[in-house]
Amino acid sequence: MYQNQEYPFPCLCCHPQSYIRMVHNLIERCLVLGMDRDQCVKTLTIHARIRPLVTITVWRELMKETKDFFQAYFSNISSRPSLSVQREPRFGRRKQY
Repeated sequence: MYQNQEYPFPCLCCHPQSYIRMVHNLIERCLVLGMDRDQCVKTLTIHARIRPLVTITVWRELMKETKDFFQAYFSNISSRPSLSVQREPRFGRRKQY
């Protein structure tokens, strides 16, 4: 059913419906974590080895199906304060004298 035992995800060529369903579920997980499309694409590329084109295609179809959800989602994300503020390290390096 799957490509190999080391990588237990469905194959896009052999089982396209299962593969697309898996990508759909992973995108939903990214949405729960508050990611935008680019963050989701990067995360799925790195951690699930999903090609960016596949993620973007599934993302677009989800947006078509649930326009109201994505409008509310994007307005909620844009109203959040940015978490990319640089903080001082909790345990800084000691100065050498």
